[in-house]
Amino acid sequence: MGFRTDASHERRATETQIDDEMLAVVTQVTNEINWYMRERGLTRADLAARMGVSPGRVSQILGGGENLTLRTLAALSTALDAHFDLELSPLKAGDSYTSRGPGQAEAAPAGTHRILPRAMHRDARLNR
Repeated sequence: MGFRTDASHERRATETQIDDEMLAVVTQVTNEINWYMRERGLTRADLAARMGVSPGRVSQILGGGENLTLRTLAALSTALDAHFDLELSPLKAGDSYTSRGPGQAEAAPAGTHRILPRAMHRDARLNR
């Protein structure tokens, strides 16, 4: 019985890609939250008080080293009185999709992820 090294190699490559994507998304989310807080003069202690958690917990969340859950993201957006807006774009240039109706915004450049608090969303769309 032989081992299928090609399948194992494919799986490792996929896992690496998933890890890289997760790191990119977590980095983008934490950078966005930090920017949003800075623009509003909020400290991590302020955010902790609004979330009902310790400042240390906020540092863990915003440190970027953990897998953020949807519940944590919802708690963050609630505490910041904001809304996350997600956009999924194709990685390959030229990929298109037809699920968007007339009048809906066009996709971000290939390979980008946009996660914006709702208050910024409209302005970001206008500046594209």
